[in-house]
Amino acid sequence: MQVKVSKRTKKFSYVDYLWDSKEAKKLGDDQVALFLYRSNLLGADLRITNFGGGNTSCKTIEKDPLTGEEVEVMWVKGSGGDIGTLTRQGIAGLYTRRLRALKNVYRGLEFEDEIVPLYYHCLYDLDSRAPSIDTALHGLLPFKHIDHLHPDALISIAAAKDSEAITKEIWGDTMGWVPWQKPGFDLGLQLEKCLNDNPGIRGIVLGGHGLFTWGDTSYESYINSLEVIEMAAKYIAKREGKNRPVFGGQKIKSLPKDKRKEQAAKLAPILRGLCSSYQRMIGHFTDDKRALQFMNSKDLKKLAPLGTSCPDHFLRTKIQPLVLNISPKADLDDLAAVKEKIEPLFAQYRKEYQAYYDNCKHDNSPAIRDPNPVVILYPGVGMFTFAKNKQTARVASEFYLNAINVMRGAEAISKYTALPRQEAFDIEYWLLEEAKLQRQPKEKPLSRKVVIVTGAGGGIGKAIADKLAEEGANIVLTDISKERLEEANATYGKDVSTYALCDVSNSRSIADAYDVACLEFGGVDIIIHSAGLAISKSLADTSIKDWDLLQDVLVKGQFNLAKEGVEILRKQGLGGDIIHIASKNGLVAGPNNVAYGTAKAAQQHMTRLLAAELGSEKIRVNTVNPDGVIIGSKIWEGKWAEGRAKANGISVDELPAFYAKRNLMNEIIRPEDIANGVFALVGILDKSTGNIINVDGGMANAFVR
Repeated sequence: MQVKVSKRTKKFSYVDYLWDSKEAKKLGDDQVALFLYRSNLLGADLRITNFGGGNTSCKTIEKDPLTGEEVEVMWVKGSGGDIGTLTRQGIAGLYTRRLRALKNVYRGLEFEDEIVPLYYHCLYDLDSRAPSIDTALHGLLPFKHIDHLHPDALISIAAAKDSEAITKEIWGDTMGWVPWQKPGFDLGLQLEKCLNDNPGIRGIVLGGHGLFTWGDTSYESYINSLEVIEMAAKYIAKREGKNRPVFGGQKIKSLPKDKRKEQAAKLAPILRGLCSSYQRMIGHFTDDKRALQFMNSKDLKKLAPLGTSCPDHFLRTKIQPLVLNISPKADLDDLAAVKEKIEPLFAQYRKEYQAYYDNCKHDNSPAIRDPNPVVILYPGVGMFTFAKNKQTARVASEFYLNAINVMRGAEAISKYTALPRQEAFDIEYWLLEEAKLQRQPKEKPLSRKVVIVTGAGGGIGKAIADKLAEEGANIVLTDISKERLEEANATYGKDVSTYALCDVSNSRSIADAYDVACLEFGGVDIIIHSAGLAISKSLADTSIKDWDLLQDVLVKGQFNLAKEGVEILRKQGLGGDIIHIASKNGLVAGPNNVAYGTAKAAQQHMTRLLAAELGSEKIRVNTVNPDGVIIGSKIWEGKWAEGRAKANGISVDELPAFYAKRNLMNEIIRPEDIANGVFALVGILDKSTGNIINVDGGMANAFVR
């Protein structure tokens, strides 16, 4: 079937035309490569589809490896993939003929899940990704290239009360429409029937769900998708705000941006603690203008409880958001008063979620999952989302922004309708969805934990950050050097880390760094004071300036970090870890070391004092003592190394070998070894507090006992 492509292909107002003919030409006639190229372009525009949302396909003629005959093969996005980052490793290749033959064994809706395992009998490419539930929707249609997308504008139409009539009004006889139905083999049959009943259409609107479009080439499918989405968006734009204000008009006014950030940083740890009553969560915050328009509106109370329509939205954002009933200007410093106000909201949300589960469950439904909200709306301030990791929390936020767009569009042209509760439950607790969850890899030891590290621009601090990130933690890097911070932060992937300039001797600077942690990840769990410097001088040569500098950075900095950090740990109520990177020099007396050794001893004793004070709150405080970390350590650059070399009667170049020979194990100690000591305390020894771990290769004069 030929799809006519408009000559006006590059002028779009509501989607981005990204096709680069030169890049496409490099791919030649490789239809799979062109299908992947198209997929990545479509996935790059969040107005078209979210991360992990939608799927795309193409069909090619291949040689059957057993018979040698030419056969049609469908290449389609596999389960759990993302079209924006799709590669050959993320697709499945299936014999189209075998896939369509499944109609011969299909027993009806009640037995629909039986079909999914049979997809494996249809595989042409034995290295395929697991086929997704939408495989049949592509396979039962005849087109060479197919796009199944979730554009905000299309879902607005799909979720409107008069969806079918509006579809007809916009596209006439050129678009098909099918009513809401859970994705699966039967929906594929409905698409096939719609096409047979309406030959020559350019696409199909799925009620409450999304869009199917196609083309004879990858480019034609791409253009067809953009044109259909553009028409929908234009239709909505002409009507938005005409008959009534968007979302009924504004009810409350947002705080200025800096005040929004301030309130959000204060509240995030409290929300994180409440959201983590079942299992620890990582947070995300946005004060996107679209979210604020929705949550500040008169229609918030009407629309928020309805929940989302598109299954992809719903699976990531839960049945509905929790709306806070506190003023944007509320005093959030009184922890007890704030909790007294919002804890009942969480209790009610959990109660309603339990009722939703009890009313909708089937005999074979999986056990109830975490009953806490994913999306939390704070009118006048912004939107919080909480999930198992940063990426999932961020994506949930993006999906709810899409849901807001959908509600705004549907209300502009008709009336928004959400999924019925039973339909929503059947997707959320779908056995196939549960199986997908069970296939996910085991979480790493520090998953769901947030770490703040001082002195993380290099040396021991960076090594600690690297190790804890490797073990699954989110990292907040702090340092006094922006250049070092930017360089360090660039070594991590997306959604792993952030950074904040921080002078540990300044309590305001430390508070600002914690605000970054709260806004970016929802709070903090592990606090590591690694920032340091060293001055090696005799008593006579040590100045008051030297003394004050060491006390400010090592001791006062440690005190400030603990004082501000414990406030956040208490807001969360989840316990936590504080680790101080001290030194063997706090235990062992030596020459030319009065100021440094005294400061390190103060750090060690502060650890014991804080451990005694905070233990009942499950906040563990421990020390790691390095010694002789010369290679890769910032402290050993410059005069400290010269001072230690002079004190020991050797040259600077001889220091690494000298320090290795003097420990019992004759080992060179590296920053990575200190990081392993930290991980042992925060990732393994979860019932230890007030302790010192020496990472020094064995120094008998530094033995604690």
